[in-house]
Amino acid sequence: MTIYYKLTTQEGMTQNNTQWGENVTHEATGDIEQDLCSNAWIHAYTHPLLAILMNPAHAMIKNPILWEGNGEGEAKFEPLKCGFRKFTTLRQIPLPEVTNVQKVAFGILCAKEINTDSSWNQWADKWLSGEDRTKSSAYYAAYAAASAASAAYAASNAAKYADAAAYAAYAAYNAASKGKELDFVSIALKAMEVK
Repeated sequence: MTIYYKLTTQEGMTQNNTQWGENVTHEATGDIEQDLCSNAWIHAYTHPLLAILMNPAHAMIKNPILWEGNGEGEAKFEPLKCGFRKFTTLRQIPLPEVTNVQKVAFGILCAKEINTDSSWNQWADKWLSGEDRTKSSAYYAAYAAASAASAAYAASNAAKYADAAAYAAYAAYNAASKGKELDFVSIALKAMEVK
């Protein structure tokens, strides 16, 4: 059995007042031809870090709790989330500790995967190493690279607003979908090394 991960509120709730808990199962009711963000699929993640890092772009659950779970039946996978027709939350597990710096690093590392602007990448390398995390250099990098790739702009915004890192991941995914496959779990693990 493959383990997947689901976020809920502290009360174990998700959208439409769906109550989750230990060994609780729900089935999606919508038409299977619908997109992943519909009532046809119950959302989950392939890794706990993706659940935390993508929460601002998906559910925006304040102070979430994390569950291990099992998906059954039809499944739909995207690089940043997945969905199942039937899902069971098995047990609550501790949330990974992710700092704001690591959230920003995730956004920047996603953007670096597809951004070829040299001045932006120099700024990104300095930010990731801790050499230069000033607002003025982030603003310059955003301005210099805004026309080069939308992911660069999203990542520079992530430097200003840590939760925007999730949107940088989407920008990188959208830009990369034109030819480069990204391993977001590896990127998230690398971001956890940034202090």
